[in-house]
Amino acid sequence: MIRVVFDTNVVISALIYPDGLQHQVLKLGLEGHASLYASRDLVLEYERVLREPRLDFPKPVVRSFLRRLNEVATMVEPMRRLSECPDEDDNRVLECADAARAGFLVTGNKQHFPERWKQTQIVNGREFLELAFPGSTRKLRARKQSRH
Repeated sequence: MIRVVFDTNVVISALIYPDGLQHQVLKLGLEGHASLYASRDLVLEYERVLREPRLDFPKPVVRSFLRRLNEVATMVEPMRRLSECPDEDDNRVLECADAARAGFLVTGNKQHFPERWKQTQIVNGREFLELAFPGSTRKLRARKQSRH
């Protein structure tokens, strides 16, 4: 099964836009279509950002997401600190992907990461869908068009 780690910006976007592409990407991990991996540091970052007042997420939404994440994600413990990214928070995401031996790290900020890290491809949501679930972006577009 495909191993995936989500950058915090993917989670935020998915929760802000429930009809958006990032939400579909996140759902694949939360529903078990891809093996979702997280680390303690990454979960703490998700929680910290989701609770920021400026985002104004309802507390039940945050609790529900974190509960589901803890139910389905395989927790890994990175064995080394990396400094490949200019932002320290991004290094924690990369460390998680490294420890998980993830096939994909999905982010909305590819420019903040190396092009590739060992076996992990650094991709945006659309690239993840196209590479890991070929044809799925076509199906999503068709579903959206049929709603309008």
